[in-house]
Amino acid sequence: MPLSLPLLIMKLSKNRTWFHGFVQKRGKLRVLLNYWRIERISEMGFVSSVMGFFGFGVGITIGLVIGYYLFIYFQPSDVKDPVIHPLVEQDSQTLERLLPEIPLWVKNPDFDRVDWLNKFIEIMWPYLDKAICKTAKNIAKPIIAEQIPKYKIESVEFEALTLGSLPLTFQGMKVYNTEEKELIMEPSMKWAGNPNITIAAKAFGLRATVQVVDLQVFASPRITLKPLVPTFPCFAKILISLMEKPHVDFGLKLLGVDAMSIPGLYGFVQELIKDQVANMYLWPQTLEVPIMDPTKAMKRPVGILNVKVVRAMKLKKKDLLGASDPYVKLKLTEDKLQSKKTTVKHKNLDPEWNEDFNLVIKDPQSQALKVNVYDWEQVGKHNKIGLNVIPLMELTPDEPKVMTLDLLKNMDPNDVQNEKSRGQIVLELMYKPFKDDEVPKETEDLNAVEKAPEGTPESGGLLVVIVHEAQDLEGKHHTNPQVRLVFRGEEKRTKPVKKNRDPRWEEEFQFMLEEPPTNDRIHVEVVSTSRMCLLYPKEVLGYVDINLSDVVTNKRTNERYHLIDSKNGRVQIELQWRTSS
Repeated sequence: MPLSLPLLIMKLSKNRTWFHGFVQKRGKLRVLLNYWRIERISEMGFVSSVMGFFGFGVGITIGLVIGYYLFIYFQPSDVKDPVIHPLVEQDSQTLERLLPEIPLWVKNPDFDRVDWLNKFIEIMWPYLDKAICKTAKNIAKPIIAEQIPKYKIESVEFEALTLGSLPLTFQGMKVYNTEEKELIMEPSMKWAGNPNITIAAKAFGLRATVQVVDLQVFASPRITLKPLVPTFPCFAKILISLMEKPHVDFGLKLLGVDAMSIPGLYGFVQELIKDQVANMYLWPQTLEVPIMDPTKAMKRPVGILNVKVVRAMKLKKKDLLGASDPYVKLKLTEDKLQSKKTTVKHKNLDPEWNEDFNLVIKDPQSQALKVNVYDWEQVGKHNKIGLNVIPLMELTPDEPKVMTLDLLKNMDPNDVQNEKSRGQIVLELMYKPFKDDEVPKETEDLNAVEKAPEGTPESGGLLVVIVHEAQDLEGKHHTNPQVRLVFRGEEKRTKPVKKNRDPRWEEEFQFMLEEPPTNDRIHVEVVSTSRMCLLYPKEVLGYVDINLSDVVTNKRTNERYHLIDSKNGRVQIELQWRTSS
């Protein structure tokens, strides 16, 4: 076996006997040549090492000196000092680049500051944490129990579920003002939390845990509460949409190992979550959360009450000549429609009318029919002869009922004035509930225009005017506003609201027409009256003439109009054109 060069040198220097043996085997000449080569190699290796060391040191020194002089003597001469500007002189894009975390209410004037909401959430977060987690468990349990048999999984349980100690924060909130019965909000929310969500699953005798940690969610949802109803919590459902793809970041531990550290998995999971959420909830897609039955909340019509005013007997005398000019007004409680009126029977204490009226019923369990008998006066206020009230729950559906009612001064059972005779009135009543196919369904548009009632001319329809509210009214002498409607010579008025610059009426008026009012206008006038101001008892606060061609074409309009002859006054009027088709 050939010997290595170092081992050969060692044996030559230490063992001469071995050297002689080696000479005999290999030959004297060959050994001398090898020995000479070894000496030359050793000398050349030492000299090369010494020269390399000194060359490296000299080269480094020379390089540093040359670099220093180049840096000093060859600096660019066109470099200028930076110009410093105050922040107020910067444009919005520069400010956003300098301050990326600036709140939205600073960058965008449409967003409102909601520090009070963040403070509220911060204080309530420990309790919200427990309540939200408990609700999430209750919702998830039946879903998990339904799904796990499909995948042959024994059980899936929450080992830990907490949202952590860092609360959700809102950077700002934008609120849209619409003329419909809805509230639209766009909050900008950020949550960089420290939740601990651990789920344990068992299958085939094995147990695995998945833990979600360090969750970050940045989103800008649009939250719509609609329709607004007069029943607590005052809205029937919540609609949620995302205005842009959310930012979602989290850590995922599988069996205690950080699964997100796997190359390529982190970016894939993030994009997958963004795309899936966007496909489901990115506007115009919505998540609908029902709060209550909108049909019941809005108290949509459920039937018709047919009322026949037959006659009255032994009415109280109101005129100076010993007679009365009676007429009857019918109105349902919890209804904004105008009262139904009979004709006036002049100088008659035992009048007969035999007139029929149809009233729309929305809640027969709570509504009642108010019957008022008045004495007509040509000048001044009409005098009330008496009244009575019929609860609709006393009526049996689809069964006619004849009722003779005593007229009372008021509905106080303890009032002694009710013991005096004011006469009687006879009515025929029948409540007709809608059939199942006639009741409005939940899926119907709550803003859809209803059909005109029976008896409406085929070529015409019913013009409905709903006076909602007004803002920024201002009178020179008094502000007791009421709205006066004038259409084709017919005048109708809302009730006056005393000492209010922003009144709300929510009153509905109807005009039965033989033909569509395509070329007509309706005159809307806001007036203020005061009995205390003798010099200026009436004052016009503003007016507007509304063209009705749009409502005939679109079936419904709901707009806010600026009042003429008013500095800032506005009035909100809703118009509907109802036809039988």
